[in-house]
Amino acid sequence: NYGVQKIEGGWGWRISLSMAAVPAAFLTIGAIFLPETPSFLIQRDGNVDEAKMMLQRLRGTTGVQKELDDLVTASNISRAIKNPYRNILKKKYRPQLVIALLIPFFNQVTGINVINFYAPVMFRTIGLGESAALMSAVVTRLCATVANIVAMIVVDKFGRRKLLLVGGIQMILSQFTVGAILAVKFKDHGVMDKEYGYLVLVIMCVFVAGFAWSWGPLTYLVPTEICPLEIRSAGQSVVIAVIFLMTFVIGQTFLNMLCHLKFGTFFLFGGWVCVMTLFVFFFLPETKQLPMEQMEQVWRKHWFWKRIVGEGEEEVDQAHTGAGAIAMSTAPHSS
Repeated sequence: NYGVQKIEGGWGWRISLSMAAVPAAFLTIGAIFLPETPSFLIQRDGNVDEAKMMLQRLRGTTGVQKELDDLVTASNISRAIKNPYRNILKKKYRPQLVIALLIPFFNQVTGINVINFYAPVMFRTIGLGESAALMSAVVTRLCATVANIVAMIVVDKFGRRKLLLVGGIQMILSQFTVGAILAVKFKDHGVMDKEYGYLVLVIMCVFVAGFAWSWGPLTYLVPTEICPLEIRSAGQSVVIAVIFLMTFVIGQTFLNMLCHLKFGTFFLFGGWVCVMTLFVFFFLPETKQLPMEQMEQVWRKHWFWKRIVGEGEEEVDQAHTGAGAIAMSTAPHSS
């Protein structure tokens, strides 16, 4: 948009919209060269030899037998699973269901899509010119990209919970600060000084960075790590469904909210970030480098979740015993 804004004759917006074909073409062409995963090869037709060759190519070593055995065992267990959506409603999976619902909900009520969708509108409203408003959107996205890279580097060092808490505090301070600046400096039906407009831009970059190295990527990672195989597909489906639903709601309501609540909109989002940060502090356990089979014990020892899942220990043990028997009976035996 920034590059084509001055093209006359109605071609600017046409070029802008057509540029969406570039990443679409990249994904489509790239999919042609994308190899099948070892897990899929095993799941599709049980071709362990082909899966082993693919795994060796991916890992760059021939010593992949242990990982291959784990993949075969996981495939056998998953084939025995029926009705994952019914399973996730069981009491013993209540922590996973609650987290799969709330994590993506909180992801959206941070206000991140306000920046993604309406950054040029918002920056133009607070006094920046058309060109500066579009460039401001470019700047915030660059900050998000850099922060995403930081997240990939540090997530396994510092842990998921710590990043979520630090990112939450960063977003709280950013939202409340922007709300306060707009409350003091922005007048109804007017504009604020350009210097304060650029200050808001800087704070929004801090906000976007806080989201991009915490709640952005971890919204997808954490539910995957806490959901066992028998409900993982259902858990991830819930996450994506909630994100799309809340994206629609935020996209349809924000401009009206901005017109009616004005600076209060940022205090509203900041309040939600406070709630979600407290939720992580009290209810979300750390999953860094935690084997999937140990998550069950984490719920039983947690100060709150043990009240819900503790009564179902016998049922959980029986389920895992049955799954283990299936895996043992169908897994390949080494000589």
